[in-house]
Amino acid sequence: MPWLEYLIPLIFLAPLGATAAIVLALRNLHDARIRSPIDAHPLREPGQALRDRLDHAFTGLFLNGALGPIVILAPLTYGMGRMIVTDASIWLEWAVYGLICSALVLLFCLLLIRDFQRIRRLKLGLACELAVGQELERLIRPEDHPYFVFHDIPSDTFTIDHVALTPHGVFVIETRARTFPLDASGQPQCDVAVESQRLRFPGWSERQPLRKTRQAAEWMRHWLARECNADIPVRGVLVLPGWRIDLEKAPPGLDVVNGENLTRRLIDTPLGPLDPATHDRVAQALRRRGALLDDRRRETPSI
Repeated sequence: MPWLEYLIPLIFLAPLGATAAIVLALRNLHDARIRSPIDAHPLREPGQALRDRLDHAFTGLFLNGALGPIVILAPLTYGMGRMIVTDASIWLEWAVYGLICSALVLLFCLLLIRDFQRIRRLKLGLACELAVGQELERLIRPEDHPYFVFHDIPSDTFTIDHVALTPHGVFVIETRARTFPLDASGQPQCDVAVESQRLRFPGWSERQPLRKTRQAAEWMRHWLARECNADIPVRGVLVLPGWRIDLEKAPPGLDVVNGENLTRRLIDTPLGPLDPATHDRVAQALRRRGALLDDRRRETPSI
């Protein structure tokens, strides 16, 4: 039966299939999430959302790096099986196997390049998140100085990087990591101009960071008004770590800073009156909102 000539060579793919199954079974081996031994809740650190995305990126790199050679060898292995069970070699068929292998090599090379670039961007973003989080931790004081810092607060459609609660208002802090371009002499260009609707970097401009910070501050203002039945003063802060920032045309109602002396800036910027009872309600509401993100993570399986 002619069809057996195409079916029997599939037996030669069994070792590759078994290896691929082992790789898939080990895909969650790199999982850096740690749970508390007290209540089994995930322990959260600054940039935890980026840490989770970085774990997923490393998982994708592991899968593409391990499964790539297996998938690439599959057409050649099948072709060798065909050569064993058939009497004549069809050179056109071998050419097809070669083209398939070449296309798979190109595909997995592109996937690995994408994974490396993604991991590089996430590492830069995580470094900036940790730097800002470390600076914000200096806000924390004893109970008679009620400063609170919350990380990765989920909104309805996105996650807010940091929220700082002070005795005189709430600061919604977004962090953006951008690499410095080099000039003709190889020196980094680290000047950025802030305009009403965009950031002008050397060689390009962006609108999304300012829009996202305004959106986060507006969401937080409406959400706190609903949760606390009060008008809570909220201000958005966009942090661009390491950049020299030109604020000549900066819009009112939004701060753009490079992270230096961020703690002192928040302490010295009074937003409005906030009585102790309202302050405590805001802190409790933010704690509940942060716990909501932990519940979502527990319900979401690892990729």
